[in-house]
Amino acid sequence: MKLEQRLINVNRVELGSEAKVENGVLTVDVEGLRAALMDDDKIKDVKVDVCHPGDRTRIVPVKDVIEPRYRIGRKNGFPGVTTKYEEAGNGATAILKGAAVITIGDMVGFQEGVIDMWGEGATWTPFSKTCNIVVDITPIDGIDQHTHERVVRMAGLKAATFVGLAAKDVEPDEVKVLELGTMAEETEKYPDLPKVAMMEMTISQGLLHDTFYYGVDLKEILPTWYHPFTELDDAVISGNCVAACDKITTYQHQNNTMIDRLYEQHGKTINYIGNIWAPELTTLDGKFRNCDYAAQVAHQLGCDGVIITEEGYGNPDSDLVMNCKRLEDRGIKTTLVTDECSGWDGTSQPLTDNTKEAVAVISTGNVSMVVELEPADKVIGNLKSAQTLAGGWDGCAAEDGSLKVELNAVIGATSEIGFHNSSVQLY
Repeated sequence: MKLEQRLINVNRVELGSEAKVENGVLTVDVEGLRAALMDDDKIKDVKVDVCHPGDRTRIVPVKDVIEPRYRIGRKNGFPGVTTKYEEAGNGATAILKGAAVITIGDMVGFQEGVIDMWGEGATWTPFSKTCNIVVDITPIDGIDQHTHERVVRMAGLKAATFVGLAAKDVEPDEVKVLELGTMAEETEKYPDLPKVAMMEMTISQGLLHDTFYYGVDLKEILPTWYHPFTELDDAVISGNCVAACDKITTYQHQNNTMIDRLYEQHGKTINYIGNIWAPELTTLDGKFRNCDYAAQVAHQLGCDGVIITEEGYGNPDSDLVMNCKRLEDRGIKTTLVTDECSGWDGTSQPLTDNTKEAVAVISTGNVSMVVELEPADKVIGNLKSAQTLAGGWDGCAAEDGSLKVELNAVIGATSEIGFHNSSVQLY
């Protein structure tokens, strides 16, 4: 596969009456965007705002973050979701690098999040560094939570596609070409390098906890190999109402840090042979089945090593160590990437499960760490909603506008695919 990413640098976003990019400034046709989203008869109202790094602005409650793009010579949108199915991972895409579409609105579930664009809060979220188009979506009254979640999710994807049209005829600032041959071809080129795969664990549990691949709900599939370029090319979207700190947003799938790092080492220190989906289920039988099957896939691929990344914490910790044990028992070396839930003082047991085979573990931070965030000059959304976020509590939003929350509540604070601002600790 060969994927060409044409990067168009964006350092400011403005609302206007036309869509264009000039000298690093992205102008969004705000009424055109509103009209495109209001086409859904389940949406009552849409508001659009913008903010930039350094602004004393707080965004809450955040549902998802999506990077605006234009798929050149292909169906424009998210294949299998907002467009008919089309192979991802091959072709060219114009990317508005530095811009992000953020969806907010009435709470779907308690596990949405906060983004601060300045100060202490900005140090914990990677989306304090993007120029953000914030889309505030109000669904019609009387719809159930699952419909509400779908309406907001689809609106975000449509918004990112609409904004991405501005990239259509713009000369890129940089072009990145990613290329991987077949497994046989790459192994023939690098016969002496260890064959390494990424096993991406995803929240796939229903109850508003879902991830989609080409529009297919991952809880409905068995673990399977997939080409990493498809994830970088809009085939994966988040449908998750899970703890904000380690929720893998759609933007983070589009820019999966672990895939980037493994690809950088391909042909140098490793032979990167692709990725394996490892959906995290809720039932014990489901966990046993998926962990057994994921290990079988890795074994049949001839993996020498596997990087296992988690999404979430709590019961997914069992999937993490079960995957580890099964791979190690087959002679496949593993490295685990996880965050910790260690309590406010950091002394509690960090994972809910463990295994002696877990000898290489990378921690991306303690989700329970408490941060104090000063009042914002501007709040986009509803400040009081922070009190019902995972990581918030009654009274955590003070009358003066300050917040005191766990990292749980901050989008991307402990991303287990490495897309965050924190340093990591290797155990």
